[in-house]
Amino acid sequence: MRANPLALLPLLLFLALFIGSGVYYQSVNVDYAFYQISAPVAILPAVVLALLLDKGKLNQRLETFIQGVGDSNIITMCLIYLLAGAFASVAKAVGGVDATVNFGLSIIPSELVLPGLFVITAFIATAMGTSMGTIAAMAPIALGLTEVSDLSLPLCVGAVVGGAMFGDNLSIISDTTIAATRSQGCDMRDKFRMNFKIALPAALITLFWLYLQGADARITHSSDYELIKVLPYLAVLVMALSGLNVFLVLFSGTLLAGAIGLTGLEGYSIAQYSKDIYAGYTGMQEIMILSMLIGGLGALMKAQGGLEFLARQIERLTSKGDNPEASPRAGEAAISTAVAMTNICTANNTVAIIICGGLAKDIAGRQNVDPRRSACLLDIFSCVVQGLLPYGAQVLLAGSIAGLSPLVVIGNIHYSWLLGVIALGTIVFGSTKYKARTEALTGQL
Repeated sequence: MRANPLALLPLLLFLALFIGSGVYYQSVNVDYAFYQISAPVAILPAVVLALLLDKGKLNQRLETFIQGVGDSNIITMCLIYLLAGAFASVAKAVGGVDATVNFGLSIIPSELVLPGLFVITAFIATAMGTSMGTIAAMAPIALGLTEVSDLSLPLCVGAVVGGAMFGDNLSIISDTTIAATRSQGCDMRDKFRMNFKIALPAALITLFWLYLQGADARITHSSDYELIKVLPYLAVLVMALSGLNVFLVLFSGTLLAGAIGLTGLEGYSIAQYSKDIYAGYTGMQEIMILSMLIGGLGALMKAQGGLEFLARQIERLTSKGDNPEASPRAGEAAISTAVAMTNICTANNTVAIIICGGLAKDIAGRQNVDPRRSACLLDIFSCVVQGLLPYGAQVLLAGSIAGLSPLVVIGNIHYSWLLGVIALGTIVFGSTKYKARTEALTGQL
């Protein structure tokens, strides 16, 4: 396919509108400045420009766009978004989040409260599949802990954000995992296993550091909890890790959470259950619309040669000079660089993965990178960058709840820094071993 740099203009226009509006609102001190102009709205002029740049009849251009919107991967992602939103909404409504938090606090010794805060947050985020929801639930707990102990507030908040990004990166129902695995055509369970081998060392080092920082803490706070309300999160986590179909996992979790609410909560009715499910749907509206529009825009840019141009430029920057042979290490570096740079521009890890998904798959195929490895790197580096952006939603939310500057918060998110360093290390020292696996996998397809 012919490389065409002009085909990337619509994407640049989208980023300019999205980022430009954020810079403006930030300059006038508006909270959540980079989220005042919704991304699904900012992308509309880019779609129009892409249609104008394309050649052929208007109906043919629209057909290309609609085929991208209706791509099976995009539609699958949207359906999973709906089910994930429904589960998270119902489970929270029936008290599952509070019960899980209080359960963890009741069994953790005082000297392990700080690392325990990271573990609880990571567990909830892994089960819920959302870093924002987890931070919203756990940041007040972190703030409360510092009020009854001598623990550092920035350190507690950093532990919460780090744990939330751990779960966002690994959760099988996280939108980042969904986007990464669907775009690369690999199984969620396989991606989880590969991802876990990188995330675990970073988490263990983080836990050790947090233990050293909070070993002398004294906690007097305790809360009641109902163990049965923890069950939906445990069930979803176990079913997901056992390899069950993600649709079945999410649907079963929603049913279980609803059953607990209907049988154990006074005044919780079928009508309220229905409203909670719908609230979960509406919470996923923005990312669903954006996913479809990005799919259409990506199809137009790919048809015009834009992704081919970008792939060549990134590979040229990360390849070994004039070596014509495929290089998994260069491919992995290119994929990681692309998603990290895109995330810096969009301040949204899921959007970054959606934008880079097609490009990453092209690079992976050309450079013999295992699709599981490609999905893993997309998810890791998007979450690393997202967890360290001072204007990212996660850091802004945590800083707002705790009354801290975002710059102070990111300086204490040790997990994200460590995850990035370890992931880079696996690219530099360990990527070539995936070549044989990829060749064997390609031969089976």
